[in-house]
Amino acid sequence: MRSSSLNWASLVCFLPLPATAQLAQRPASAPVASDSRTVTLDVVVTDKSGKPVSGLQQQDFTITDNKQQRKIASFHEAAAGDGPVETILFFDAVNTPVAQVAIEQQEIQAFLKRSASQLPGPMTIIVLGQTGIALGPSSARDANAMMAALNQDRSGQLVSGKQMTVYGLDGWQEVSLYTLDQLAEYEAARPGRKLLIWITPGWPLLRADPTSNDPDQGLSSKEQKEMFGTIVALSDKLRQARISIYQIDPSGLADADRLGTSDYKQFEKGAKAANQVQVASLGLQILADQTGGKVLNSSNDMAGEIANCLADARGFYTISFEAPAGDGPNEFHALQIKMDKPGLTARTRQGYYAQP
Repeated sequence: MRSSSLNWASLVCFLPLPATAQLAQRPASAPVASDSRTVTLDVVVTDKSGKPVSGLQQQDFTITDNKQQRKIASFHEAAAGDGPVETILFFDAVNTPVAQVAIEQQEIQAFLKRSASQLPGPMTIIVLGQTGIALGPSSARDANAMMAALNQDRSGQLVSGKQMTVYGLDGWQEVSLYTLDQLAEYEAARPGRKLLIWITPGWPLLRADPTSNDPDQGLSSKEQKEMFGTIVALSDKLRQARISIYQIDPSGLADADRLGTSDYKQFEKGAKAANQVQVASLGLQILADQTGGKVLNSSNDMAGEIANCLADARGFYTISFEAPAGDGPNEFHALQIKMDKPGLTARTRQGYYAQP
């Protein structure tokens, strides 16, 4: 068990954002430095019924990188209580309709009352709201302390209500992306796997006129290049921090997701080059799929969906391999884990960006 430790200042010091901030114009953060080309993957293996499978051996796994088989450098099966696994429960009151915020809070409390004593490791609650971002205590057992964190008065201001109105929907995504960027940078220095459960219908994604034939959604080549740099940098940080993102839509069966429950899938393969970038390339659902997490919607049992996410922490495999140098900067490499036993499915991050 550890105490609350995430640096508040690192998450709020970016103000003020320019009132005309646009997602594609946001400067890309520098990728996290790495001393080697080792790529570490956290892999969840399930059977045909979706249940986690334990007891597998290294020879049961084959890693392909851009369809080329890679030699496994290290292999470890993680079981419950084996090594640090942190859960970050992200309560999003910015990108969620007001009517659903209370439902989110009630469902989180219901989950904590029912399951706090069975958490796979420490949990941190982060609350993102129009008056600031706040952190609850980290605890593997104290449900009451974590529930109090959802209800207490909060100080500090991330973005004022007036500023949020000025920024509009694009500004909301700006705040969400910056928060994720800073969180990933912080967690990259911490050991172990992290499950980031972000409860929201999704970030607002501006879409072009559906009758338009413009595949770039109005982005200029300069904007695509800048946005591609952001995608590469964020992908590197999330990979090195060992963060898997899980998006839970609190809309339930009503489904208030602006992109629908499946429309995001047309973007989930990721951008291999700047000229493939669209505004939706940085959607939360896309990031969840690419980091080996889950996109969960169309269920009125949000507490059950949280438990569904945490099942990934109770048994998984950590595998590493040495990645080749890229032929050029920011070269995308698609990853696939093949199982040698029939009926098994492996889920992990979808790829990484190699450098020369």
